Amino acid sequence: MNPYASLSDDFYVNTHLHTEMDLPSQRETVLHYFEQLQRRYPKMGHFYQREKGEFILEEDKSHGAYRWASVEPRRICSGIVNPNTLEEAMEQHAQILDMVPYLLSISKLDCESIGLMYGFDYNCRGNHNQILADAMGVPAAFEAIAKRPGSHLMSYDPSLQISLDDTFRTHARINVEPRTTVYQTKSGEYNEELLSVYVTVRRFESLTPDEKFPEELARLDGLMRDLMDNYVVEHILKPLQNAIAAR
Repeated sequence: MNPYASLSDDFYVNTHLHTEMDLPSQRETVLHYFEQLQRRYPKMGHFYQREKGEFILEEDKSHGAYRWASVEPRRICSGIVNPNTLEEAMEQHAQILDMVPYLLSISKLDCESIGLMYGFDYNCRGNHNQILADAMGVPAAFEAIAKRPGSHLMSYDPSLQISLDDTFRTHARINVEPRTTVYQTKSGEYNEELLSVYVTVRRFESLTPDEKFPEELARLDGLMRDLMDNYVVEHILKPLQNAIAAR
């Protein structure tokens, strides 16, 4: 069971492996990588390239739940939208991280960072900035300004980044992306737009000879679950969910 599925309209789990050097871009290498991935997940059948050299393989999006993976010049990505279980998502990411050293020649030394991200999307009509302020509050120094009579909150996208260890190699970042435009605030005419919350745990620097990509991802997953269950759900997601419902 996915314990976070009921907290937003859409929930997704992504992992990103950033490299210091450019990744292989030869036709045979890229296709062989995605063919091996498709053997593990046969429903991933839509393959295409974007203008900036990003190759993508994904499942049909029309059902609301799907897998995807991409290769960029210096980044390997994997994602799953609305997974049935968290284990289902982590199994996909671990499979990819286990494959890339052999299929894309990624060395542990070449790791600039490896990250795990939870994303929460809300279909929300109204002033996203005000909704965020109502749900999370604003810093005390800004509170009086935000409540100034006749004013309308036009921009409020709180974010926080902390180190999770004494080496400062493992970071957590929580940020919110409102999508209300100035025109909407001015006119009072709001479309239903996505309001997103992103929670990211990332490890920087190369892996040691004894470390492996899937095992490092599992460590990040443990840190992510701790942040979610002890801090993010109760203090950010549920208040935001309630503030949207109140509208």
